[in-house]
Amino acid sequence: MSLPELTPQEVESKDSAFILGTYARTSFHPRRGKGAQLVDADGKVYWDLLAGIAVNALGYSHPRLVRAMKEEASGLTHVSNLYYQRAQVLLAEKLIAASGMAKVFFCNSGTEAIEASLKFARLATPGRHGVVAFTGSFHGRTFGALSMTGNEGYRTPFEPLVPGACFIAPGDVAALEAAVDETTSAIVMEPIQGEGGIVPFSDAFLQAARAAADRVGAALVLDEIQSGLGRTGSLFVFQQKGIVPDMVTLAKPLGGGLPLGAVLVTERIASFLKPGHHGTTFGGNPVACRLGYELFSELQEKDYPAKVAALGAWFGRRLGKLKKSAPGIVDVRGTGLIWGIELDREAGPVARALLQKGFVVGTARKNVLRLLPPYVVPKKALAAFVDALEVTLKEEVK
Repeated sequence: MSLPELTPQEVESKDSAFILGTYARTSFHPRRGKGAQLVDADGKVYWDLLAGIAVNALGYSHPRLVRAMKEEASGLTHVSNLYYQRAQVLLAEKLIAASGMAKVFFCNSGTEAIEASLKFARLATPGRHGVVAFTGSFHGRTFGALSMTGNEGYRTPFEPLVPGACFIAPGDVAALEAAVDETTSAIVMEPIQGEGGIVPFSDAFLQAARAAADRVGAALVLDEIQSGLGRTGSLFVFQQKGIVPDMVTLAKPLGGGLPLGAVLVTERIASFLKPGHHGTTFGGNPVACRLGYELFSELQEKDYPAKVAALGAWFGRRLGKLKKSAPGIVDVRGTGLIWGIELDREAGPVARALLQKGFVVGTARKNVLRLLPPYVVPKKALAAFVDALEVTLKEEVK
């Protein structure tokens, strides 16, 4: 038995009637996909340069993931974390071997991974609750994660939040040194701010954060939820930066399209955790972990990080040339397959115009186009996007 057929208009009507209006929906109705392409309800084909906000790293209908989902779902779709499960430990083994960390905790999302990391940091720093975070950051929507998110528009309606957070500007070493003291439990930072507009932190600033955490015994938490797992040209961003964090939070592509988050921790952090300190009903689900295992295996076996690095270098050059010639581009930031194109106007109308031309893109802040393509995106799709963006910006100028 299949789902009832609905026209796009019927879907939008039912959405308005029954679903809480927490999203500013775009009138776009993707129904199926293959590789880096999506097909809408009318059969129109699009290049997907957003990948479900960095989730679909291997695109759509990847045969290895489809086979694994069918196989695993025919066994157990869920089992309690009170018992052992094969897929979970096999994925954990791969993550630990590739990262050099010591242990992993599985959860359902990036937000939950951040929440877990904050609890683990407090366990490792008894009596402390201060957290140093950064303006422009985004770590999630739950109270703890929101408290560390450096966007007042997200925080203000829900205050008072969890106390203890202070925000400093990315790159300000003096402010970092002043903010980190003996009350600091954790420094929480995205090595590349995603929601904040694709803003990379320099190697030197990340190294300064590591040194500041070491100075007072605080935990350094790297939020690689959007930037990790191959998107920058290495499996983990910190491996390119000359530092080892105390914790790394992961999600987005980890579950191969299903909800799965994780916190990787060092041996020092792991030593503080005991049964009952944290838990989850659904985290580390057997089907999600099996897809994660297959995805991670595919990334390693096909050396996708190297492919992403090479493609990203070429794409960055193309975007750099466009910035010099096209009207309206203020800045281009990124690496691998995570890019932000800052405009001199609001990005939303430009994104909608690009959608009409067959390109799915995202936005960040009010004026940044956000690109997070699947790793299987062909060069011709990115080249066509550059051409379409140039035309669109000229249309917008008129």
